[in-house]
Amino acid sequence: MASLSHAIHAFHAGGLSPNEFFAQVDRALASEKTDYTQLLEVLSEEHTKFPLPADVYAEVHRRIENLAEPQPGPAKLDQTRMLVTPEPHLAVESDSGHTLPDSDPERLKGVGETIKGRFRLEECVGFGGMGTVYKALDLRKLEASDRNPYIAIKILNVQFRGHPKSLIALQREAKKAQTLAHPNIVTVYDFDRDGPMVFLTMEYLCGKPLSRLLHSQDFKGLRYPDALKIITGMANALAYAHERGFVHCDFKPANVFLTDSGQVKIIDFGIARVFRKSEEETEATVFDAGSLGGLTPAYASPEILEHREPDPRDDIYALACITYELLTGTHPFGRVPATQARDAGLKPQRPKNLPSMQWRALRSGLSFDRQSRTPTVTEFLRGMRGERSVGMPVAMGMASLITIALAAALFAYLRESPESPVSPATPEKPATAPAASTPKEEGPAPAATAPAPAPAAPPPVPTLSLSGVTPVLAQVPCSALTASVSEHTLQVQGFLPERVGAARLKKDLSAIPGVTTLNAELQEVSDDKCGVIEALAPYWVRNRQSGRLASIRMHATGGVLTEGDSLVADITTPGYESYVYVDYQVLDGSVVHLVPSSRSKANQAPPNYTATIGTLAGWTISKPFGTEMIVLLITPVPLFDGLRPASESRPDYLRAVDQRLRDIAAKYGQDRISADFVQITTKPRGR
Repeated sequence: MASLSHAIHAFHAGGLSPNEFFAQVDRALASEKTDYTQLLEVLSEEHTKFPLPADVYAEVHRRIENLAEPQPGPAKLDQTRMLVTPEPHLAVESDSGHTLPDSDPERLKGVGETIKGRFRLEECVGFGGMGTVYKALDLRKLEASDRNPYIAIKILNVQFRGHPKSLIALQREAKKAQTLAHPNIVTVYDFDRDGPMVFLTMEYLCGKPLSRLLHSQDFKGLRYPDALKIITGMANALAYAHERGFVHCDFKPANVFLTDSGQVKIIDFGIARVFRKSEEETEATVFDAGSLGGLTPAYASPEILEHREPDPRDDIYALACITYELLTGTHPFGRVPATQARDAGLKPQRPKNLPSMQWRALRSGLSFDRQSRTPTVTEFLRGMRGERSVGMPVAMGMASLITIALAAALFAYLRESPESPVSPATPEKPATAPAASTPKEEGPAPAATAPAPAPAAPPPVPTLSLSGVTPVLAQVPCSALTASVSEHTLQVQGFLPERVGAARLKKDLSAIPGVTTLNAELQEVSDDKCGVIEALAPYWVRNRQSGRLASIRMHATGGVLTEGDSLVADITTPGYESYVYVDYQVLDGSVVHLVPSSRSKANQAPPNYTATIGTLAGWTISKPFGTEMIVLLITPVPLFDGLRPASESRPDYLRAVDQRLRDIAAKYGQDRISADFVQITTKPRGR
């Protein structure tokens, strides 16, 4: 993967001529033997940071497209991916070579070529999960002297084109999109095919996708009024689609287009599914584009990731994520998929200077639970605008208050009026015969009753801050702990030694002034793991504080594995090219290196990488049994020049790692090193 990046970097630096650049690209594509989707992601990532000339970008893109059918593999978190079953390993390796572009009879056409004898492709403007988009000149419009002869053409990607239902999908996309006639939704004209190539025609837009703005290196968020303009355009488009029964299902910054004229346009309803079917549609054979499995993990709601039926609130979750990015420059959960963020207990931090009402609306839209999420886009937009909605119960309550106030005023007027039949000084008594005079009993005058003292006001709750929490955590030896504060709620996560105990730490934390609610997720570790915890705690803490950009999760339920079980785990990597190290901390005091190892040598990963490790390597559980630990370590450069022994003494390994991490941190920064821990419980078979 690095060689393609290096070729692009060298071209930008002026070190390669165009011919030398393309020759190096061809060598990179032939040698890397990697996933087609990942190559496109590398091209997109580099093009976002350092834009290539349009013709150069299009040519590199065409050469990647013209590779043979790729092996499936994990995709970048913020790109649409096809949910095929991947080979679960870190780097896709293949013994077969690539088909040369000129030898592919079904190659996709590129810039300068004409489709159907009518549309001449002039510029590649982007690509997504379904297809590559070109600016095209409509020769028929040109012949008719049309003032605007340009259109956009989306050509089905090779991977998507190979899907047996791809033609149906594109036909349905065109039909659905044609019904969505709204100023904030791109206008779709038609779909057609040219031999094996299937394409969609739509209006051509001048501008840039929102993803380019959000992912630019210097983007730190927009001012609220500027962000609100974009939020309003997105919300209006989604509300319009939802009213007509469509959920986008893949709403993300790359599908939001900012035109040069200041318009906001939503594109690619390609995998939107009808959540409100008419009787005619229900009885007919309806193709569900969701069966193609396209989604974007960083913006997909938990329900979408869990393959539940689509709902407008799924789009609201994505809209809230994008809104948060517009205001802050960062994803609310560090681009972690919603299910992982939910399970990790991640909570979004309130953006600076965002008013309370807007923050409540945004936080509700980011809810991991569909039932508690904002029900409609219109309500979300109203909250982001700071508008108070007055429902029927509130209106009725106000009417009742007004009635009571009028009645009270009328009663006071009647009492004070001289013509009133009721006098406040001498209330009217019924006419009766005068009573006989009765001697009045003499007695002491009643004592005056003293008024009851007012209840004492409760003492104010002290302000809670991390400055009061940090010293308590710092006193815990052999620990990796992180804390966050929200008003008077303290949340603490991490690992601590058994000899200290979670109960004792919770007691100490609860005694901190200002703590009214304590949420503690603590795992106790045995003394044999102290060396690992102490060596890697700074990198674990920084990783957690950044939203757990690097993570490892076991497939085994509850982390419990029995003798002979396979050890399988999911990993994610941060948003930069990195090197992955996975180590098994065994009870006998040794370290077994899982990645890299003789069974799984490849350990270099692209940005925001996800993979499943263990199935191909064949790692199985054996004695000793008990509570053990798996450690994920991410570095920007290799830790060592070659492979370590398959198993080695833990103290020896930690000494080597500690010195190497110090060197890397001094050169690249401590924030480029990440660590994550997961404990597992192993037991012999039959228990």
